[in-house]
Amino acid sequence: MAENQNIEWKESWRDEYLKWICGFANAKGGSIIIGKDDKGKIIGVKNAKRLLEDIPNKVKDVLGIIVDVNLHETENGEYLEIIVEAHPYPVNYKGQYHYRSGSTKQELKGNALDKFLLQKKGKRWDGVPIPNVSIEDLKPDTFDHFRKKAVKAQRIEEDVLTDTNDHLLENLQLVENKYLKRAALLLFHPNPENFVTGAYIKIGFFQSDDELKFQDEAHGNLFEQIEKTMDLLFAKYIHSSISYDGLNRVEKYDYPKEAIREALLNAVSHKDYSEGTPIQISVYQNKIIFWNDAQLPENWSVEKLLTKHPSKPYNPDIANTLFRSGYIEAWGRGTIKMINDCVRFGIPSPKYFYEMSGFWVEFTKDKLSEEYLESLDLNDRQRRAIDFLKNRKRITNREYQSNFNVSRNTASRDLSELVEKGLIKASDTKGAGSFYEI
Repeated sequence: MAENQNIEWKESWRDEYLKWICGFANAKGGSIIIGKDDKGKIIGVKNAKRLLEDIPNKVKDVLGIIVDVNLHETENGEYLEIIVEAHPYPVNYKGQYHYRSGSTKQELKGNALDKFLLQKKGKRWDGVPIPNVSIEDLKPDTFDHFRKKAVKAQRIEEDVLTDTNDHLLENLQLVENKYLKRAALLLFHPNPENFVTGAYIKIGFFQSDDELKFQDEAHGNLFEQIEKTMDLLFAKYIHSSISYDGLNRVEKYDYPKEAIREALLNAVSHKDYSEGTPIQISVYQNKIIFWNDAQLPENWSVEKLLTKHPSKPYNPDIANTLFRSGYIEAWGRGTIKMINDCVRFGIPSPKYFYEMSGFWVEFTKDKLSEEYLESLDLNDRQRRAIDFLKNRKRITNREYQSNFNVSRNTASRDLSELVEKGLIKASDTKGAGSFYEI
């Protein structure tokens, strides 16, 4: 068996391996084999019977935990197996906290240590109480905004809405031992950046990856950031086309507003605010990318997000308040909802990525991208017809026959399929003079 997250091989015992035991205890447990080389070959260990007694005592004295140490005898010599159980409380080695991640041991420091200690205590970052801030420091207008939204959403008792701000925060579980939680500051304080670095949203329009044309920032509490960002995106960044249905003006944006809003709300509610990096929205001519510092739940993958899954918000107190006000759902349907919104709108499904210490959502408005066309199972003639239309703007049935050397029936069938797939449309003119365009 190879070394992995739960197994470590060592040729001989050194007291510094107490750090590895600490790391296993703080993670998912595991075993350290003393008497194997780095290829897993048994080479034997000297003084095995003395170590059989010494190691458990050193572990107990230094780490304060109990481990099982087993002696194994083979033809190639004796080796020791140290079995470490996962512990529900933090274990430290002389004040240092080590953690087993993959096949490596890491010493936890800074934000990583804070999050680890909170997790072991059953707390989340947004649920930590903050001293020296009172309810009087929060923004009254935001409480009024919340109440209006919550009444409309019908997700909170009506008598709570008419109660004091103090009782409202208590009902939203944003107070602990008379202290406001971090979530309360992010949601209701006029300037949460005084307490949380990077608690804002950046928006930029890019001509290319290295050419930023213009940018904006949305500051204030989370409710204000959400509303400001949506206003900026659909007033300044996302293009809309204007048409008329009789005397009525019809405005259609390049992306479905519901999907863009869902991506924004997911970023706000799932962001890891301890990292101090703002949410970043990059807008291009043909795509929009939402990025935020984030961590998927343990053992989750991007693929799991594409199917029905439970709701496991990274910031449960923030998510609960956004849910009560009607901003988000509580059933883990956000990623699927964005896909369905885009399909109904007629653009490719959004792509999801979990990399570079963050989570990405990418929307593409170009229905004629190579990747999207490949997914539609077009024949070679139809692909070439799309390329033709990109350059020539329109094509007739007769041109299709001539360019691809097919009969009129085949041309009609190919073109009809492209119409059904929403790639092209037929002109209003029928018969002689009719044509197709993107």
